[in-house]
Amino acid sequence: MSRWARLRQAFWFLPAVLCALAAVLAETLIFLDQQIGEVDLGPFGVLITRVGESGSRDLLGAVAASMLTVASTTFSITIAVLALSSSTYGPRLVRNFMADRGNQFVLGIFVATFLYSLLVLRSIRVLDDGSGEYFVPHLATNVAVLLAVLAIGVLVYFIHHISDSVQVWTLAQQVRTDLIDTVDRLYPEQIRGESPDVEEADGAAKVATHRLDTDGLLLAAHETGYVQSVDHEELIALASKYDVVVSLRVRPGHHLAEGAVLAVLSPPDRVDDTLLNQIRKSIRLGRARSPHEDVEFSTLVLEEMAVRALSPSTNDPYTAINALNDLSAGLIRLAGRRSPSESRYDQQGHLRVVAPIVTLTDLLDQVLDAMRLYAIGHPSVLHRTLELVEQVGAASKDPGVRARMDTQVQGLVEAFVLSSPQDCDAEELRRHADRIRASLGGSNITDSGDR
Repeated sequence: MSRWARLRQAFWFLPAVLCALAAVLAETLIFLDQQIGEVDLGPFGVLITRVGESGSRDLLGAVAASMLTVASTTFSITIAVLALSSSTYGPRLVRNFMADRGNQFVLGIFVATFLYSLLVLRSIRVLDDGSGEYFVPHLATNVAVLLAVLAIGVLVYFIHHISDSVQVWTLAQQVRTDLIDTVDRLYPEQIRGESPDVEEADGAAKVATHRLDTDGLLLAAHETGYVQSVDHEELIALASKYDVVVSLRVRPGHHLAEGAVLAVLSPPDRVDDTLLNQIRKSIRLGRARSPHEDVEFSTLVLEEMAVRALSPSTNDPYTAINALNDLSAGLIRLAGRRSPSESRYDQQGHLRVVAPIVTLTDLLDQVLDAMRLYAIGHPSVLHRTLELVEQVGAASKDPGVRARMDTQVQGLVEAFVLSSPQDCDAEELRRHADRIRASLGGSNITDSGDR
């Protein structure tokens, strides 16, 4: 993720931009008022109400005070919603509210209107010509009233937006969008720097990794945090410049402690401190995981929504099913893409970077293991899990993925049977699983009802 993209996602960025625009607008209108003065504007004069020095002060003061009060109220409501969503659906959803453009826009409008009114109020003063008269920016004062009317509309929008944002389908849809965007970004049709022959590339990567393990130079992290992004193109350029091979030991989503191994470089005699520092800069660490280059993170958030919904204190299988619906959308999209090779080559065809990747099997294991552990008491969720397997299996042509899902389906049914459900529920799930495994090319599940 670029620095500009990270800046745009900051909660304060849009309010800061709106405040800057409000300051420019205030100074511009004050300047126009100074130029216009008391000139008769003809038919356009009816658009400007002149309320005098005292009335303008009162009006601008009322607008500024009310905007600051409403801004404080909306911020308090946002914090309350954050606390509710965090405790109900998971703390990792907080970033969705912080990055939400609607929340940023609402807070920005109120704060910007307050700042605008304050700057215009500051310009009302006694003229320097000794006449004792006041300069009153009538045009700017009237615009302050228009901004106050706009703020009322924004307040109505905020009430609707914040009510909609706490709905489970809205929360899940936001995470699903992140998941699909990440899949499109990380799993395109052709990865830049990837060898056309994937099998040959993977074989070369294994050879390089083995050689690096024996004679490579270890690169340690200088700070603690989560890997948020890796600039592979920069790494390829650096490795080509120094004629080395960089084998990464981390990928986005991994947590690193200071001193942990980031990468291994070979041959060691071509490595200097400048190269080591540049490689560290290509691997960005942060305080928390980010979905931009971490496809596992968005999957984890939806999985957490499902698991929390299945807890005894919540007992909401329908929310879990909704989370699985959104999960299936992302996993189906991923199943239709070829997993990129771990090897990255320069323009001359030389292996330069070996980078670990997240595969579809990794994500499926993560989701299906969680459902096997936490959804055993909810047959409806188990049936939706089987439907997810069927949908992903239909989209994937990888025999390894289909074989792994076949094993997971078998384990899911066995775990459900061992939980001593009613015979009708066990038989229905077994029939459903038999149909799914047949579509995956697996054998029928052994009847375990007599255990």
